[in-house]
Amino acid sequence: MKSCTKPQATKSRVKTLRVKTPSKRSRGKISEGKPSSHKPSRDKVRAYRKRMRAKGFRLVQMWLPDTRSPEFAAQAHRASLAIANSPTEQDDQAFVDSVQCWTSEENAE
Repeated sequence: MKSCTKPQATKSRVKTLRVKTPSKRSRGKISEGKPSSHKPSRDKVRAYRKRMRAKGFRLVQMWLPDTRSPEFAAQAHRASLAIANSPTEQDDQAFVDSVQCWTSEENAE
C-alpha cells in the first residue's frame, strides 16, 4: 500500500520584495509628499463634457438596433414582405417616392 504523505519541498520558499519602478510619465520626477495629480476618469469625462457644452454642443446617447445582426435582417425582411403584400402598397410606395424627391440632388437644381 502506498503512503499518503505530502512531498517535502526541496527548496525553501523565499519571499521577494518587489520594488516599484516609476512609470514612463513620472520618470525623472520626484514627488516628495505631493498628492497624486492623477484624476479619476469620471472627472476627466466631466471636464470634457463641460468644454464641449461651452462650445455649443450637447450630448446625445441612443441605443439603436444592431443592423449587422441576423435577427435585424430577418425582421427587416418580414417587414418588407408585409409592405409588399399590403393592399395599399402602391399608395405607400407613391408616398415614399414623393418624400424621396425632397432630398434628391435633382430637386436641388
